[in-house]
Amino acid sequence: MAQSEADKDTDAGAGGARPHTGRRRNEAARRAILDAALRLLGESDGDPVTVETIARAAGVGKQTLYRWWPSKGAVLLEALAERAQQTVPAPDRGNLRGDLRTVIAATFAGAQRPPVGPALRTLAMEAARDPQLAALMREFTESRRTALREVLERGQELGQLEPGRDLDLMVDQIYGVFWYRFLLGHAPLDEATATALADSLLR
Repeated sequence: MAQSEADKDTDAGAGGARPHTGRRRNEAARRAILDAALRLLGESDGDPVTVETIARAAGVGKQTLYRWWPSKGAVLLEALAERAQQTVPAPDRGNLRGDLRTVIAATFAGAQRPPVGPALRTLAMEAARDPQLAALMREFTESRRTALREVLERGQELGQLEPGRDLDLMVDQIYGVFWYRFLLGHAPLDEATATALADSLLR
């Protein structure tokens, strides 16, 4: 569909602009939008992050965001999910203990690096009073739970984890430690903790 002159002018805002190709996402603009969304969420200090502020920070028009995502929440979800996929590997080396240690350690480390750490902390706090952000938080955490559960399922298939173990409870234990320490900051989320946690679950 041809882009209107008004859209072109809007997308050229914030000093000039990244080109885009209508409904087909331009990778440079997409990357700028996702990076801006995470950074703004981490810096918001409770102030609302809007489509307008994300678009302005990314150097695109808000029509671009609405063409590519149905809502602000969808932008934030994609930004968080993509960053998590980049920082947390999905190892399958045939050794459950080693794979589990790797995933837990990468989860701990990745969530503490900016801009993900501040963004996650803000999202968790804001979700307590914003139903839309609460739904976003549930969707994001469910995707991470699924990835971790797959590691445990492979361990069962290889006979390295007893068939009767409650995998969902094991996932809860791992993320329970993560969120408790991440939000309260009373103890470290380091590689030693990741190793000890993995070993305690498989003992």
